[in-house]
Amino acid sequence: MKVIKVKDYEIMSDKVCEMFIDRLQTITNPVFGLATGSTPKGLYKRLVKRYNAGDIKFDRATFFNLDEYIGLDPSNPSSYTYYLTHKLYKHINLSPEQINFPNGNAADLKVECERYEQKIAETGQIDLQILGVGINGHIGFNEPGTSFNSRTGVVQLTESTLRVNSRFFGSIDEIPHRAITMGIGTIMESKEIIMLVSGAHKADTLKRMLHGKVTEDFPASILQKHPRVTVIADEAAFGET
Repeated sequence: MKVIKVKDYEIMSDKVCEMFIDRLQTITNPVFGLATGSTPKGLYKRLVKRYNAGDIKFDRATFFNLDEYIGLDPSNPSSYTYYLTHKLYKHINLSPEQINFPNGNAADLKVECERYEQKIAETGQIDLQILGVGINGHIGFNEPGTSFNSRTGVVQLTESTLRVNSRFFGSIDEIPHRAITMGIGTIMESKEIIMLVSGAHKADTLKRMLHGKVTEDFPASILQKHPRVTVIADEAAFGET
């Protein structure tokens, strides 16, 4: 596991953008897995800026969303489909065939999870998966206790995750309690993973992820076993002020 310590969030976003563009330009038909939330916003903002400047194109790329709430319409601003559409996809040169979302409104969620897993398999491995990490160590929506062998599936969100994510909703009562997420096994099959960690509130999480025991009680710990993971974290996440 390679660890890159940077001064702050802006430099972290600059660094991951450089790495992302390198893979975009050097891999023939790159497949990217993308996360949502506050941490990767800086990456997506920079990618749009570089696209508008004429520096990069996305015509050969394929994208998979990491997860999605169950029961939220894609037009709902709190859905992850809406998030990535409005933060990135609508601003760059993509056709609908290049973009893949898990459908949280599918009539049969089990079939939908199998469809999404199969779609990922059909493209080959994800070349680069962008991840953030929850305070409780979840990656995607894979909460503590999730099997390291899990595949794309329906998960129940913990009270801890609901409280943290309530800032994106009007109230905690509006947050769906279930989601579809790539499984840990699915994530670990990615050829490369970049984990972004920012802020003092993630200091204990980062320490445990890097140096703690590998255990399903802390899902992010499995990244210690991946052959090509880069963790980019700012000084605050390392407990420095």
